[in-house]
Amino acid sequence: MTETKPLGAQISHHLFNHGVTVIFGIPGVHNQEMYRGIEDAGITHVLARHEQGAGFMADGYARASGKPGVCYVITGPGVCNVMTPLGQAYSDSVPVLCVSSCLDETASRRGQLHQMLDQEGAAATVCDWSETARTPQAAYALIDRAMGEFQTKRPRSKHITVPIAALEAQAPAASPVSVQIGAYPVAHVTDLQTLQAHITQAERPLFIFGGGAVAAASDIPALMDGTGAAAFVTYAGRGLVPPDHPAFFGSNLARPSSADVFAQADLVVTFGSELAEGDLWRTELGHSCLHVRVDIDPEVLANTVGPCIGVQADAAEVIAGLVMSLDKPVAAKWDTAAIRAQRDQWRADVDQERPGITAIAACLKSLLPDQTMIFSDMTQFAYTAKEVWDMPAAGHWHHPTGFGTLGYAVPAAIGATQARKGLPTVAIIGDYGFQYTVQELGTAVELGQPLPIILWDNGKLGEIEASMVRAQIAPNAVVAHNPDFLALARAYGAGAAEPKNRSELQSTLKAAFDRQGPTVILMTPAFDPAP
Repeated sequence: MTETKPLGAQISHHLFNHGVTVIFGIPGVHNQEMYRGIEDAGITHVLARHEQGAGFMADGYARASGKPGVCYVITGPGVCNVMTPLGQAYSDSVPVLCVSSCLDETASRRGQLHQMLDQEGAAATVCDWSETARTPQAAYALIDRAMGEFQTKRPRSKHITVPIAALEAQAPAASPVSVQIGAYPVAHVTDLQTLQAHITQAERPLFIFGGGAVAAASDIPALMDGTGAAAFVTYAGRGLVPPDHPAFFGSNLARPSSADVFAQADLVVTFGSELAEGDLWRTELGHSCLHVRVDIDPEVLANTVGPCIGVQADAAEVIAGLVMSLDKPVAAKWDTAAIRAQRDQWRADVDQERPGITAIAACLKSLLPDQTMIFSDMTQFAYTAKEVWDMPAAGHWHHPTGFGTLGYAVPAAIGATQARKGLPTVAIIGDYGFQYTVQELGTAVELGQPLPIILWDNGKLGEIEASMVRAQIAPNAVVAHNPDFLALARAYGAGAAEPKNRSELQSTLKAAFDRQGPTVILMTPAFDPAP
């Protein structure tokens, strides 16, 4: 006879059978059954200090590991608190699964603990889908569905909620997980041939590589050299093109004058990017030529301006197919000296807009190991760095680009340290955003993983102040009283330092990477980056 257990325990076992070994969350009286035997299932649980932190940790774990991130939260306020991370994961195509408890019945009784009018519907506003599992079979089937979709379609957050009585009730184990061979849509041979013909015939082909092309990093240099094309990368695509490639325009799509570059192209090909508002900050690229878009999401392919061909396929698979068809390298079809001059001009523009940060970012970059994975927040330091900091490897800088949430970087980096133990991870966050999730320092201390946290403290909401000035609004409510950040870090048991120059920063980073726990590294505009 098959042994039964409470469904809450069976859910953990079923997730483990899908390869889940780490879950982030907070237990409560309404979801405690999900914690029954969680360790017996072979899963490590990481205790967050706030459900928002748990969701961001799951996001960071997913980005760093390439596997789904999972979090457990309670009914009502737990779901409300995790909705911000779920929205971030949805917008940035991150595979995050949230499992929550819910009340058994809400229509005829009001005033219950943690009651919401429509918990499933609330979460649905920020997820790919949100469903209620009222039976064990439904819970298992929804987990199977989520894990399968993470492998076969654009990965986005999902939410499964289970009534408390169902979690407590005895349930048989789920059927063994069947072997799932996940695959994104594959381009037809004719699509590849057509795309190859357009690229070959073009005199000034221009490529855009986005986060959906990260798996193609090793093939992209050969594609550019074999076609003579120039290229941009989105912020999520940084590291896909070698920084010193002569035909590389950098991650400068959002520069208004990049539209002038696109006006010169006679073919634009976008690989794995939706070209969202946060990528361009304008409604059009600036081209008048044919635009070929390669993406797994049909909605992206339908969102076009001007003549366009859509290829629904994995960008990495298409790039690999194109490279296989190339004969030999061809001469660059763009003026590489002009590209270099344009990049220099854009760098100067960035430095003029946010004086001093470019040099400080360059100093920090020079002191970090090449394999460092960075998680940044909504802060002027990150906005600057995303344009001038060329990454040596793809998929190693993660930013809350789409939803644009404050407080993302620290908990996301904590999740990443669990995924890549022994490899360097760094958080970059501003003084205001840090206070959204500062309590997660407690989690980082408990985990004992090295984590330098670069805290950029300009004493105000600098980017908002600048925006108000540009809009001719007298800056208002942009300066707040800050705590003693270093004393606060020490109170949590974390390391704390305020290096004043490059030499001190170098020794501080070394100590932070050697420390078994987080280190808050306070940096201000007065920092001296000179050698």
